[in-house]
Amino acid sequence: MTGLTAIGTTAAESALALLDEHPAGWSLPQPFYTDEAFFALDVEHVIAANWLFVAHTCEVANVGDWVRVDVAADSIIIVRGKDEQVRAFFNTCRHRGSLVCLGESGHARRLVCPYHQWSYHLDGSFAGGRYLADDFDPAEFGLAPVQCRTVGGYVFVCLADAAPDFEPFARGAAPFLAPHDLDNVKVAHTQTIIEHSNWKLVMENNRECYHCVASHPQLMHSIAEFDGPGTSMAGGVQDVLDRKLAEWDAEGIVHEHTTEGGNEWRVVRIPFTNESVAMTIDGTPGCTKLLGALQDHQRELGSVRLLHLPNTWNHVQSDHVVSFSVLPISANETKLITRWLVHRDAVEGIDYDLTHLTQVWVATNDQDRTLAENNQRGIASRGYRPGPYTPGIENGTADFTQWYVDTLRAGLRSND
Repeated sequence: MTGLTAIGTTAAESALALLDEHPAGWSLPQPFYTDEAFFALDVEHVIAANWLFVAHTCEVANVGDWVRVDVAADSIIIVRGKDEQVRAFFNTCRHRGSLVCLGESGHARRLVCPYHQWSYHLDGSFAGGRYLADDFDPAEFGLAPVQCRTVGGYVFVCLADAAPDFEPFARGAAPFLAPHDLDNVKVAHTQTIIEHSNWKLVMENNRECYHCVASHPQLMHSIAEFDGPGTSMAGGVQDVLDRKLAEWDAEGIVHEHTTEGGNEWRVVRIPFTNESVAMTIDGTPGCTKLLGALQDHQRELGSVRLLHLPNTWNHVQSDHVVSFSVLPISANETKLITRWLVHRDAVEGIDYDLTHLTQVWVATNDQDRTLAENNQRGIASRGYRPGPYTPGIENGTADFTQWYVDTLRAGLRSND
């Protein structure tokens, strides 16, 4: 099969057959990256069935604030209600299905559908409409809810009716995020990129730094290619790690790599290289105002590397955060949203320079986009064959692919 299912079989049957033959530690067969029918399986059994990072709580800081997030064919509204709770709803009117919120974000006392003016309270319940039938029951026509959870300033949603248990991740992530107080930050900059590649290639690329030395000169000032979970420490990074861990232990800073999440989620604090204190072009602070209640002597906290599959990785630093949300569009198109967060009281031009704050990841994102798109084009060739991941330095990518294989297989077999 080269992008099409075999004659007489469904996409699900073809996918299961390929998954059962897939060797651990290898890239996937071609249809998983190129076939729209296989992409539909991803959306149903991997994307919609798991918790997705979609926003930060600071983006809906006030009652009535809302943001819109699109995941494949689903549009979702994240909104803060009058009770201060953050909720999520499908962005589709209960009248005839039109989108309710058309922009990317906004503020409203009520959510009003622009088509026929049906309106909804901030808790999703029906608020009003004209010329309703006498037997119309407003209790039956609220916005369809989406499961929504928050932890440490992050908003996650699950589109499925039955969501996986969120509590293990919340317990694991909260102690790492607490010192940074990400409920009290603001978005200094947002970058949205459409990459012409499969969402899995975007994630695979992020999970290894095998390519970093050749492709990311800006990024390599502050990190080493062997400094991530699942890699072997090398190149003097172990000495830096040992010294910083001793300092963090003395101050009670949580840093130890979590193991409870298996391949699905990980949190760890990793020091920077070259005496850097931030992921900037020269390692100097991206923002002079530190996050939370951190003191100046705590500026060298490296970064909290927060991963949650299927769609996010993050660098939570002492002075700013860089967060990433991967949102699939089609088999060969993916939206990547990058946000730079700073203290809510930080002032641009005084506490931070936007170019200095963002230039490393603006450059890195563009470099990664090129790599992923070239990868997609190569995989589309009739000459493509799966290949083995390199031990040690590509363990993170192998872990991601194995998680994907296990997750999709379980979802497909649950329908048998």
